[in-house]
Amino acid sequence: MNFAPGKQFTLVDADATMRKVAWRLIPFLVACYCASYLDRVNLSFAATEMNRDLGFSPTVYGWGAGIFFIGYALFETPSNYILHRVGARLWIARIMVSWGVASALMAVVWNEHSFFALRFLLGATEAGFMPGVVLYLTYWIPRERRAQILAAFLFSIPLSTVVGAPVSGVLLSLTDGLAGLRGRQWLFLLEAIPPLILGVATYFFLTDKPKGADWLAPAERDWLTGAIAAEESAPPGADEHEVWPALRDQRTLLLGVAYFGVVLALYGLSMWLPQIAAAFGFGPVGAGLVTAIPFLCGSIAMFVWSRRSDRLRERARHTVGAAIVAALGLAAAAWTKSPATSIAILSIAASGTLASLPTFWAFSTASFSGTRAAIAIALVNSIGNLAGFAGPYLVGWIKEASGGFSLALLALSAGPLVCAALVAVLERKAARRA
Repeated sequence: MNFAPGKQFTLVDADATMRKVAWRLIPFLVACYCASYLDRVNLSFAATEMNRDLGFSPTVYGWGAGIFFIGYALFETPSNYILHRVGARLWIARIMVSWGVASALMAVVWNEHSFFALRFLLGATEAGFMPGVVLYLTYWIPRERRAQILAAFLFSIPLSTVVGAPVSGVLLSLTDGLAGLRGRQWLFLLEAIPPLILGVATYFFLTDKPKGADWLAPAERDWLTGAIAAEESAPPGADEHEVWPALRDQRTLLLGVAYFGVVLALYGLSMWLPQIAAAFGFGPVGAGLVTAIPFLCGSIAMFVWSRRSDRLRERARHTVGAAIVAALGLAAAAWTKSPATSIAILSIAASGTLASLPTFWAFSTASFSGTRAAIAIALVNSIGNLAGFAGPYLVGWIKEASGGFSLALLALSAGPLVCAALVAVLERKAARRA
């Protein structure tokens, strides 16, 4: 049904309908992404014990932390294409169950090769979840409301660390030696349970598109279906011809490199912050609590900044501004020695990094529709998440060479600057076309 003004639409309270959609989808998707993000970064909490037990160097750890994203990047684009074809309910359920199994297998790591292989497997099985959910939300959320909704979903990133860091620290302390297993093994086993449960629930809980939502009133379904259809730019029947154009679209490639920049900072921090805290002398529980502080600050910044972006209906300048704050925070942290000052400045860096994510995705998803959106969103995320490999490995390599984290943080600061520059260029090009 095409969107057009009329009596059946004027009777619908758009704000109430969107609140109903948000409350139905977002809490559940947040829980799913919390499980996803925690299962990819819980390695950072297990690292100190694992590196000591298995004799891994900082470079080996950085390589293993990052190789997850090679598997992730290779399978994201085909995964999103399949999701667009078969529906989110079935495909996201499949992703979650398979990554839960792969995450549990991390408990049996015994040497470098098994470490690399299982991290790659975890990335391959989880591939497509995050871009799949971003694509799924474009089926439900009109563009002008998208930044706040994406912020609510991406709130999973800081939330998983704010909650997961202390919990992981406690698990490591309380379970070590239980039934003959190390704390890190129990950590991987226990934190694999939520995605298995949520994966099964996904199949029964999610609705693929608004037209199938029996939890909306008929008029609300018609209004939302029409509102989303009115934004679609691709003609009927064009889907099968959109794959190659999406892959060679210059905007897709530039957005991917821009996202690479901000993800470099995100995972450079996420995968090493517990060890930075440990270097300050904190034990497992203390390091978990200290790690949570920057991400708590980032969650607040994310909501405030995305709300402002939606109110002003502006994406590019908000992304650029947040990315510059992230770069300045990382650069400043490189020169501080005091633990308290370092955590305060890293909180600023994390705030800029996390605040840039929802506005970046609101900016990116407005450029594509249909199958082209499915392919473009996955490709942007694939290119960007290669920084999930580069960031941890870069930090590990520099730390091993220099003996500290200062130069590594300075190197990470270049990533958000690249993001800011490319988003500014894309915005100027879009303004000239308009």
